[in-house]
Amino acid sequence: MYLIGLGTSVPPHCYAQRECWSALQGSAPFAKLSVRSRAILKRVLSSENGIATRHLALDPLDEVFDLRPDTLHARFAQHAPALAAQAGKRALEDARISASNIDAVLVSTCTGYLCPGLTSYVTEQLGLRADVFPLDLVGQGCGAALPNLRTAEALIAAGRAKTVLSICVEVCSAAFYLDDDPGVLISACLFGDGAGAAVLSNQPARNKRRVRWKSFASDLQPADRDVLRFEQRGGMLRNILTQEVPAKAAASASQLLEKLLALTNLDRPQIAGWIWHAGGRDVLQALREQINLSEEDVRHSAGVLRNFGNLSSPTVFFVLQTALNDSVPDGFWWMSSFGAGFSCHGALMEVRAQ
Repeated sequence: MYLIGLGTSVPPHCYAQRECWSALQGSAPFAKLSVRSRAILKRVLSSENGIATRHLALDPLDEVFDLRPDTLHARFAQHAPALAAQAGKRALEDARISASNIDAVLVSTCTGYLCPGLTSYVTEQLGLRADVFPLDLVGQGCGAALPNLRTAEALIAAGRAKTVLSICVEVCSAAFYLDDDPGVLISACLFGDGAGAAVLSNQPARNKRRVRWKSFASDLQPADRDVLRFEQRGGMLRNILTQEVPAKAAASASQLLEKLLALTNLDRPQIAGWIWHAGGRDVLQALREQINLSEEDVRHSAGVLRNFGNLSSPTVFFVLQTALNDSVPDGFWWMSSFGAGFSCHGALMEVRAQ
């Protein structure tokens, strides 16, 4: 399978972290929080935490304090289809193919629910064929992009599709929640809204770098399900984010990397490019320490985190796009995402010049 096109999309409104802090101080939910919780929010939003700005589906920013279930659902229903379709359109343009060439469309999300699913809206807005195979994937959290791409590979390998459109979209601002749980508060300070899309094909792209999907592995640990997950409270999604996440993500990612290197008879120095899910500053630091990565190795993930925050499942599309547009040398690249489950996924790709 070859990746022949990439596209990303974010809401038009971009907010600096200090803008979020200023808006928060005068809000009613902030006044109800404990002194400790207010201090956590100030520290995360006012100090250097690896994030400078986030794009949020909010205009004005004060909309974030309307925490009614119907309001949050309406935000997802309005923005998720639009962001997914825009990212998909840009991926098709990058691949230089028309919507009529798409045989299957796969859409992953975890920040809202629609029935019919997002594939219905994307098919309509992009003008995909009526006989396109639609598959909505939910509940995989930040790690969803790689299982999505693996599903595309399976369809192509089985001969069920020649060209697949893979999309991840999250409206994290439709799942913000404020209470005195430190994990909930930090989540509201880290996540941003956006979508990423890729066009996958059984044939390589022409006149551009060839990105070939080589190998894939997953590590699912249900016993650690409560380390990172969503729960429902008061009719709203509430993110459970624990202190164990950075170390857990780094350890799982390291094990997957070693597993696939052994299976493919590759040595660590043969990895020319690194595409990491930018879960947060502490996550990237844990990855660097566990896998002995340099600041240069994680610069694209750190850059996406700084400009967009943690975008959840679309993040690796943003990081891959940045790396392909930069001077990362050809060769074997490693992509990894992790999230709810606790789950970790890794993929080996081969990038070559035309």
